[in-house]
Amino acid sequence: MTSSSYIPAAEMAKLTRAAPYALSVLLIPLAWACAVTGGWTVILLPVFTWYLFVALDFAVGLDPDNADPDTDDDDLFWYRAITIAWAPLQFINLFALIWYVAPADHLGVLEKLVLFFGVGAVTGTVGINYAHELMHQRSKLERWCADVLLAMVLYSHFRSEHMLVHHRYVGTPRDTVTARMGETFYRFYPRVLKESLISAWNAEKDMLARKDLPWSDMSNPFFRYWYLQGTFLVLAFALGGWAGLGLFLLQAGVAIWQLELVNYIEHYGLTRKHLGDGKYEHVHPRHSWNATHRASNWLLINLQRHSDHHYKPDRRFPVLQNHTEADAPQLPYGYPVMTMAAMLPRVWKRIMHPRVRAWRDMYYPEITDWTAYNKATNPRPR
Repeated sequence: MTSSSYIPAAEMAKLTRAAPYALSVLLIPLAWACAVTGGWTVILLPVFTWYLFVALDFAVGLDPDNADPDTDDDDLFWYRAITIAWAPLQFINLFALIWYVAPADHLGVLEKLVLFFGVGAVTGTVGINYAHELMHQRSKLERWCADVLLAMVLYSHFRSEHMLVHHRYVGTPRDTVTARMGETFYRFYPRVLKESLISAWNAEKDMLARKDLPWSDMSNPFFRYWYLQGTFLVLAFALGGWAGLGLFLLQAGVAIWQLELVNYIEHYGLTRKHLGDGKYEHVHPRHSWNATHRASNWLLINLQRHSDHHYKPDRRFPVLQNHTEADAPQLPYGYPVMTMAAMLPRVWKRIMHPRVRAWRDMYYPEITDWTAYNKATNPRPR
């Protein structure tokens, strides 16, 4: 159940209302301060990206308020500007850091590795998340920005998998990134790395086949993905040599890990009811975990309002609605804390399994045997 009184469009249009979502930009000068100073400061990027926002969540609390979902795009100018601007900002920051850090004599090997681990925390937590917002829009500019951001972390196929597979088949055995009840992140991660790439490729190939086109047709977005990724690999090598290429690969790996940690927690144990004959119920807010922690939603541009995102995928992030416990399951903490918990299977199980069981009792008391759902052995959706 969402709020019956909305924040009016005139209030949403104010720069001051959008400004907290731009806090991520402060991570760029912080990255340069770390690179120039070196020493212990190289740990500050992940500390600020994760732990600062955890502290802010406890300090500023929850945000249950909702914007009017019919707010016009013109009133959301500043929010759109924040996401579009991040693509060139990240591009300049990433490759300038490679140019500066790779040959830097004042930084040891360990300092460089730790620094670019932090860079990956930013390109994953912020960059991929902004790409997720941008890929859902109709504007060619926004979709191009999404492709650029994903290519910078060598995960371009995420766009195809997310748009063509995940949203359509979430909560069913056909969705790779719906984490299964009892599946640890350490089992989920290698599975999803393999299956999501295959799933994305097959989805694009099948779409071309429906148009009587072969996979080799140049309209296949994988050619664009490969071109952009290859360009960025060459650029990293040109700017920093083998060291620069290694640092680029490191940040990409960290970014992918960050994305899949988030994917893991967003739907863990939440499945759509099989209605028989390969048919499944429609997607509802109850099929995604919701979190309304204010500060981490600033960092993640309301990604934690994931219940509404899957319910209404076309909504821009400022107008995503908060669903209460009446119609969506709630995470006890924001994503920064939950992703840390996901790395500790015993802690994760202690936090989440009672909540999954309560969700099942609340929405599906008629299902007494969950084995097929837990093992994803129900029939694949038609």
